[in-house]
Amino acid sequence: MHMRPPLLARAIRLTTLAVMTAPATALAGGFSLNEQSASAMGVANAGVAANPENATTVLFNPAGMSQLSGTNMSFGAAVLDIDAKSKQDSISVTRKNPSVPVQPATDGGDIADPAVLPNFYLTHELNDNVDVGFGIHAPYGLAADYDNDFAGRFFADKTELTAIAFTPSISVSNGQGLSMGAGLNIMYAEGRLSRYQDLSDDAGAAAVVLPEPYADIEGDDVGVTFRVGFLYELSESTQFGLTAQTGTELELKGDAEISDVPVPPTYAQTTTLNEKVTVPLAIPESITFGARHRLTDEVTVLAGATYARWSRFEELDIISREANGEITRSSEPGTYITHITERWKNTWQFNLGGIWQASPQWAFKAGYAWDESPVDQYVTARIPSEDRHWLTLGTQWQDIRNGWTVDAAIGTLIFEDDAEVNDREYTHQNPTEPSSPANYQGTYELSAWSASVQVSKAF
Repeated sequence: MHMRPPLLARAIRLTTLAVMTAPATALAGGFSLNEQSASAMGVANAGVAANPENATTVLFNPAGMSQLSGTNMSFGAAVLDIDAKSKQDSISVTRKNPSVPVQPATDGGDIADPAVLPNFYLTHELNDNVDVGFGIHAPYGLAADYDNDFAGRFFADKTELTAIAFTPSISVSNGQGLSMGAGLNIMYAEGRLSRYQDLSDDAGAAAVVLPEPYADIEGDDVGVTFRVGFLYELSESTQFGLTAQTGTELELKGDAEISDVPVPPTYAQTTTLNEKVTVPLAIPESITFGARHRLTDEVTVLAGATYARWSRFEELDIISREANGEITRSSEPGTYITHITERWKNTWQFNLGGIWQASPQWAFKAGYAWDESPVDQYVTARIPSEDRHWLTLGTQWQDIRNGWTVDAAIGTLIFEDDAEVNDREYTHQNPTEPSSPANYQGTYELSAWSASVQVSKAF
């Protein structure tokens, strides 16, 4: 019943691990991911646009490839675990018919499981002025799964976004300290949205105890964003980097299936309805500034800032692609099946970090980042979020003789406040006024930790 990705896409997912769906439901940076390099994670991604340590610069600033010699390879993985759970005594829920109670009505459990995020990067020096590179990484992800008896199950059950990006890149140096790089992010993404249906306001079945139909939507798409970067070496001790990425809008095309739908007039039997749908998903533009300064031969300080245009993400809609479909029964395609108002805001992330080169083989890192949440007025059960502080520690071991480097990093996320969810039903025609009395409220406790390891080799 669901749309299947092409065979090539399936093979790609298998070779890069299908577990790349990340528990990002509680992350401040929307559904973007920060855990894409252990060497960068050790300093909380501070100054990554100006600090090309290894092949991961393909992602952070393609201009940095100009400062790498020969061929360089980096690969690794991160583990991300977020605890996100509503407080049972904070839950308030109202159905479309307020006189009908929600039973059972639990807190839904911990909605995010641990996930593994692999990555791979490669650069090659063509000549003294031109370098090329390639990367595979997970730029975006969401994963939330409530228990079936969750009090807010009429608003959210499963929310998933899996994205993998392939990043061919090139850089050019003028030989006098200035480099420019460019790259493409060719993304394959697939998503899933599900929830139970509330039939409490069905007047024709007032005397009948109705089931709760289950709506399950899946779809996938391929999108492209463009990245450009600049790197300027002011002196042997100081350099600055700037990188910008375009946005795009994915059209996740797939199928909607609603099971356990009661059939009038007796409502004694149920059926399953299917329809082809699309789910538009906005990917934001972003710009990142970075600076690196060597205080001494042993101590380096880094700083950075990122601005992301999350205001592109105004709604999460499910739109029919059929005429006379089983769900919408509309004579023309384009009918809105479901509308979720998001109206996110643009955000900043600020990063500070330091590296202590304790010996030629060993370096130790620390970092701090403040990450602003894009979720503003409309905080939903699908994406509970709050501003956060990111504290990280890292270490790096180098085999100077053979060119091998191993990075390891750990981090913890401290959220400024609990997330206050206040979920309502809206329509595409009127996205700011609730369309029914239905409401779910809950206060979510959020915490998280991450760990990452990376192996790099210079040839």
